[in-house]
Amino acid sequence: MAGDRQQTPDPRAGSPRRRVLAAAAFAPLLAAAPTPARARPAALPGESGEALTPAARKLIEPVESTLSHWKSVARTMGRTGDMKRKVMYHTGLPRRDLKVASHRIHVKPSLALGSHVSFVRYADDSTLLMGDVVVTEDELQGFVDTLQKHHLAVTALHKHLLSQQPDIWWVHVHGHGHDPETLARGIRKAFDGTGTPLAKESDADDDVDLDTDGIDEAMRAKGSVDDGIYKCIFVRREKITDGRLVLPPGLGSTSAFNFQPLGDGRAAVSADCCMVADEVQDVLRALRKADAKLVELHNHGLTDEPRLFFVHVWAVGDAVRLAGALRRAVDATDVVAAGA
Repeated sequence: MAGDRQQTPDPRAGSPRRRVLAAAAFAPLLAAAPTPARARPAALPGESGEALTPAARKLIEPVESTLSHWKSVARTMGRTGDMKRKVMYHTGLPRRDLKVASHRIHVKPSLALGSHVSFVRYADDSTLLMGDVVVTEDELQGFVDTLQKHHLAVTALHKHLLSQQPDIWWVHVHGHGHDPETLARGIRKAFDGTGTPLAKESDADDDVDLDTDGIDEAMRAKGSVDDGIYKCIFVRREKITDGRLVLPPGLGSTSAFNFQPLGDGRAAVSADCCMVADEVQDVLRALRKADAKLVELHNHGLTDEPRLFFVHVWAVGDAVRLAGALRRAVDATDVVAAGA
């Protein structure tokens, strides 16, 4: 009967056992075969794809510049910035147009709503742009689209505040090229799609209703006043690189503790602590012991070395007591007070 007939095996197919053995034999060869070029993702600017030593990477150092070097950038940005550490041309763009509340506290622009863009010249005559920009949720997607249109990268997207009204996002921006005006034009176009005021307002009174001497002693750092906010800044001690570019101290590697006076010696603190991987857990424990609320743990860059992590925190209480408690988190990191 037809159902009892045995079919003759196809000699080209081989036995199941032979097929399994053949597949096993070829597996190592297939694994070692190179991926077709069309399937490989493009490397990011400054990213080699390999972990190279600083000597092998031929690092490029920043060079000093003055305000006169950045006149075309200032014209494009619509306002004049300032020089930081003789190498960074910095433009601050606080979101004075926004009325933001977090945990029933009105957030002043300099506490947590400041956009910052910095330009640095390098020995190969290239320019690095790095920025941290505040946008509303309604502005976010259009802002990113404009950056991409002008070949500027988004390297981080996150929050600095646990809750806020209206909803706010912080975007880290990166660009590198040989025409600083082109970089400035791209970031300016992105800003134009937001409500960010470009006109610089007169500086506010430098007095703050806080025991600043007490804060300085507790933080073991000399702070400064910025638009009604008292700030203590720390920078990483080690050399930080972004791809082949050596970052100036403080660019993309600072810890900042901002104190907004609330009256009777109390303050709202918005802080950002910069860490390497093996410091993270000690810092988080210190912050929680200080009764600081953790907001975000993330990276700001894509190709930094050593790899940097940042934790944003929020705390409310007696300013001097908070400063002393937060200093324990600083002690868990390899930083030095800015200007020390």
